[in-house]
Amino acid sequence: MNYGGVISAVSVSHTNATVDDIEAACRDSERALVEELLAHEGVDEAFAIQTCNRAEAYVVTADAAVGRRALSNFAPDVRDGAVVEMDHEESIRHLMRVAAGLESLVVGEDQILGQLKTAMDEARAVGGVGEMLDDTLTKAIHVGERARTETAINEGVVSLGSAAVRLAEGTLDLDGTTALVVGAGEMGTLAARALDTTSVGTILVANRTVPHAEHVASEITTDASAVALDAVPAATAEADLVITATGSPDYVLDAETLRASGETLVIDLAQPRDVDPEASDVDGVRFHDIDTLEAVTAETRARRQAAAEDVRAMIDDEFERLLDAYKRKRADDAISAMYESAEDVKQRELDTAMTKLEAQGELTDEQRQTVAALADALVGQLLSAPTKSLREAAAEDDWTTIQTAMQLFDPEFGGDLPDLPSGAEPREGKPKDVPEDADIPKRVLEQLSDD
Repeated sequence: MNYGGVISAVSVSHTNATVDDIEAACRDSERALVEELLAHEGVDEAFAIQTCNRAEAYVVTADAAVGRRALSNFAPDVRDGAVVEMDHEESIRHLMRVAAGLESLVVGEDQILGQLKTAMDEARAVGGVGEMLDDTLTKAIHVGERARTETAINEGVVSLGSAAVRLAEGTLDLDGTTALVVGAGEMGTLAARALDTTSVGTILVANRTVPHAEHVASEITTDASAVALDAVPAATAEADLVITATGSPDYVLDAETLRASGETLVIDLAQPRDVDPEASDVDGVRFHDIDTLEAVTAETRARRQAAAEDVRAMIDDEFERLLDAYKRKRADDAISAMYESAEDVKQRELDTAMTKLEAQGELTDEQRQTVAALADALVGQLLSAPTKSLREAAAEDDWTTIQTAMQLFDPEFGGDLPDLPSGAEPREGKPKDVPEDADIPKRVLEQLSDD
């Protein structure tokens, strides 16, 4: 296999896109998107990840232009500026940042690691993950795991949504209870995800746009369902815990509705408020607002930002290691082709020599072994210097030398290497003249003469 190709990617995420943009970019499933990408001519590998906060696609092609074409129709219904395109090195760095939690709504959150692993399995199931993406994704997941074990990137409560759930756990026995999250935006999504890590029995997600609520409900493993905003009073009557986080200018819950709901813990994360302040006077209702939780999150938010600096340095180090591994593998492809070609020639000439020697008199086993060892030694010594040169060429980003080696020694090589990595320049000059009696395929000789 020729370990080549370049990665191209596109991303629609919370960083510069709305929930509507992200939803418009998503397909029915990650597997379906990978199959769609693989159907494009020239796409060798493909990967996709879709969550509440991002929809991203990655392809490996021999040429970056082919990759860009394959991704050009990724999000046709998304507004200008919401789609970010990434080249080879940007794609690799971005995957590492995603895995480490640096691209998450809540810096360092843990859920993204599991989502990446699941997406990798989905892509692998339909043949999307080859050697290039396997190395890249494996490295990204390794970085994510290192970030969480070697730094404080995921320690403490940093979002109001997770702080609200932490408060609820300290106030209620959540085992088997029903929780209502009102709002499917950033804060509501984080609250739903945090509830998903508890022993809550049922999660209801209410939102003005029901499909958004359905999307959040589909992302969590707890029994969950979506309801319309006008069904909130009825849902509140069923719930033991209510967390509100909408952008409504008016109250979503009033004291009268809560009075009819019985024993309920209500946590209002919205600004302006979602819950009428008079709710605090209703019997059976325990009420907390955003002021209660701000102090809880401030300290750990600062701690995670400090840890993020360590994670960035870690990514720089792992990124360079991965690029070096790519270079070694590309050189190894050329070296392997060179040795295979030499082995074919050696074996053919050895058979000819043995036949001639046998005609002059029968050879002993020891004599046969001596001749074979001589042939092996000649091949090894002759290819020692080219092997060293090819490894040095890869280290120096001299892909022209590697391309020439592939043309000379690999009969199946198509003659084009992938796009040069960022910053790489081809080496000046042409291959040396080849003796007319050299044992080289006619196709390669013709190509060299054309040069």
